[in-house]
Amino acid sequence: MALKLTSLTFQHQKFLSVALPPVTNLRAPNVFMASTLRSCSKEVENSKKPFSPAREVHVQVTHSMPPQNMEIFKSMEDWAEKNILVHLKPIEKSWQPHDFLPDPTSEGFFEQVKELRERSKALPDDYLVVLVGDMITEEALPTYQTMLNTLDGVRDKTGASPTPWAVWIRAWTAEENRHGDLLNKYLYLSGRVDMKQIEKTIQYLIGSGMDPQMENNPYLGFIYTSFQERATFIAHGNTARLAKEHGDMKLAQICGIIASDEKRHETAYSKIVEKLFEIDADGTVLSFADMMRKKIMMPAHLMYDGRDDNLFEHFSVAAQRLGVYTAKDYANILEFLVGRWNVEKLTGLSGDGRKAQEYVCGLAPRIRRLEERAQGRAKQSSIIPFSWIFDREINL
Repeated sequence: MALKLTSLTFQHQKFLSVALPPVTNLRAPNVFMASTLRSCSKEVENSKKPFSPAREVHVQVTHSMPPQNMEIFKSMEDWAEKNILVHLKPIEKSWQPHDFLPDPTSEGFFEQVKELRERSKALPDDYLVVLVGDMITEEALPTYQTMLNTLDGVRDKTGASPTPWAVWIRAWTAEENRHGDLLNKYLYLSGRVDMKQIEKTIQYLIGSGMDPQMENNPYLGFIYTSFQERATFIAHGNTARLAKEHGDMKLAQICGIIASDEKRHETAYSKIVEKLFEIDADGTVLSFADMMRKKIMMPAHLMYDGRDDNLFEHFSVAAQRLGVYTAKDYANILEFLVGRWNVEKLTGLSGDGRKAQEYVCGLAPRIRRLEERAQGRAKQSSIIPFSWIFDREINL
């Protein structure tokens, strides 16, 4: 899943966000967080702890799943072993970043690098910004494994637990780890981007963490990951399409193979939620509505490069404008999951369950209407410099 997608925005400049409010609203004076610390500030220079905890932007809720529901996930272990672990690929049959990069042991290595650099020259700056942002989000993988290990009833309690849930978390992480490695090396070899600024952004992001409001609750967690994996599949598929249009067929292949992984992971997470609907339809539909009311908090929302307070917001708009991930995609994913889980056909729900059912089934059309209104109010674009591309400017 790489949990990587940008914040959802509906227009080019003023951001009516389905994912979270404008990033400028998350900042507050006298509060330090890893995503806002300045390397040149006196406070940072004198600080022994350069990474302070991310400021809470809402009241955090923890352990919201009723204790008795822990038994549900215990009872699902045999099912998970047979139905979820099958979506992992054997390592010896898996692709590795080396398969798509110049071979450093080959006599033709330098020629291969030269060819890569020539191909990358055709990639426009706005595409590079989105590709870099996607890569940075992938590189924050330690945060995402940590998030999965906060979920009650499925976490890896020892770091090497043999339960199917723990095996999945570790192996999923291992598969996802290749994504950031591959994109990072490709961009490094291209010579088109400022790797030091990118590396700083990765360090800031991992240090800042994330809070998607999953509340240690696996119902919320697996709904979130189902959504995110499909979003990532769509985004990487679109970066593949654009790379092909710009003539970089190798990069198109890279983005495409990553998208294929995300699709496989989406299938696994969606099957877990499908099983939860089968076992506990009322609790699952209430969790689905809860997650969608909160809106999907994209994992890189604390992205910062040491310069731009609104970096994630600017990256998000670039992705929206290029069509890599858009408001339409957000609505389509929601609609897809409603259909995938047969939410409209659920019966025997409580009163609150029926209200939750009605809410999630009617949400996608509402999002589309909001998008149409926002597009109608779109104003003149802004010109923003990005440190990732040596402060070159792009139109947003």
